[in-house]
Amino acid sequence: MGIAMRDKVFFWIETVSSVLFALLFALTLVSREWIEALFGVDPDHGSGSLEWAIVAALGMAALASGRLAWSRWRRLSSRPAH
Repeated sequence: MGIAMRDKVFFWIETVSSVLFALLFALTLVSREWIEALFGVDPDHGSGSLEWAIVAALGMAALASGRLAWSRWRRLSSRPAH
């Protein structure tokens, strides 16, 4: 696999993960109870501190993977076409 092809694959992985993290971020902001419903546990015993930590982590992950995708896109678009 060539460098350009590898970069395209990584671009799409980063883009999809950024969108997924952003959707989970928004879902957690709107309804933090989905985590307890999905996993069937309440580790913070209703305080909400774990959910806010998850919101922060998802937001940072969305921004980081979006930034990686944007950087890779700029690098790909600056390459001369063969």
